[in-house]
Amino acid sequence: MKNILVTGVSKGLGFEIAQVILESDNCVWGVSRTRTGNIEKLLNKYPNSFKWKEFDLKNVQKTNDELFKNFINFDIKLHGYVNNAALAYDDIISNLQLEPLEIMYKVNVFSPMMITKYVIRNMLLHRIKGSIIHISSISVHTGYKGLAMYASTKGALEAFSKNTAREWGIRGICSNCIVAGFMETAMSSSLTQEQKNRIFNRTSLKKATNPKSVAETVNFLLTDKATSITGQNIFVDSGTI
Repeated sequence: MKNILVTGVSKGLGFEIAQVILESDNCVWGVSRTRTGNIEKLLNKYPNSFKWKEFDLKNVQKTNDELFKNFINFDIKLHGYVNNAALAYDDIISNLQLEPLEIMYKVNVFSPMMITKYVIRNMLLHRIKGSIIHISSISVHTGYKGLAMYASTKGALEAFSKNTAREWGIRGICSNCIVAGFMETAMSSSLTQEQKNRIFNRTSLKKATNPKSVAETVNFLLTDKATSITGQNIFVDSGTI
């Protein structure tokens, strides 16, 4: 049984990822801001293999104490980290405001970078050849009106992941990004059906990306079958590019 740290497990893609990993007989150390009905489902269904911590990733300075001292200690061997949690600040660039931009960077970039630091330290301590996976976005690679600021955070993660792979590959630690296409999640719920259809029609499959497909790809990268895959951006996007 592997121990996998997953952020943003309370809903949407994070919940799907947690379920797939748990169904593979692994242990998920889940983190989210709120205790939702989905969290209750996982706690009830997997009482021995799903652990949960309430934590807001805006609190960058507290990531070590809250996640690696009060939740996962160094006696726990971490085999993987899935950076899924994200905050979207959508607007056109001419309306850009600094405060929401800074908050988004704390959640989407700074906390994941700090968590990666402590995950690597844990893997080195236990001599684990582990896997780090960041959920990126197709918006990094093809433009969408209003998503410039959000896309910039995901682009930062892609650069960070590629360099992580180069730096720690010598110790067998892999780092990859899943470039997810547009999905029907809470993050996209504010869009009208017409807006969604325009996005879907830009894809080869003419439909939204299936979160289960993304989750299964994440799970594959956590297995021993994927030990030669690192430093990659893996597109699960219904053929957007």
